[in-house]
Amino acid sequence: MEEIKIRLTVQSSSCPLYSAGDSVVFDGPLIAKDESANICMMAMNAVFPFVYAARKGIINHGPFQCPDCADKVEFRIERA
Repeated sequence: MEEIKIRLTVQSSSCPLYSAGDSVVFDGPLIAKDESANICMMAMNAVFPFVYAARKGIINHGPFQCPDCADKVEFRIERA
């Protein structure tokens, strides 16, 4: 199965680490650091199963949310 390059984009955020429009690009199993904003490991842990499914072409929608209830962040997944 071919890997799809995925962009995870912040739709809305009350977290000081992310602003709407920030994105993280996944090129297969790697994060494209030059194309990505800061990467919060708590948020990545929460959304990675969906990113993995999107890389395989199984899903391509959202929103997906970081579970840190104090600082809500919603992400959208799309092809990069």
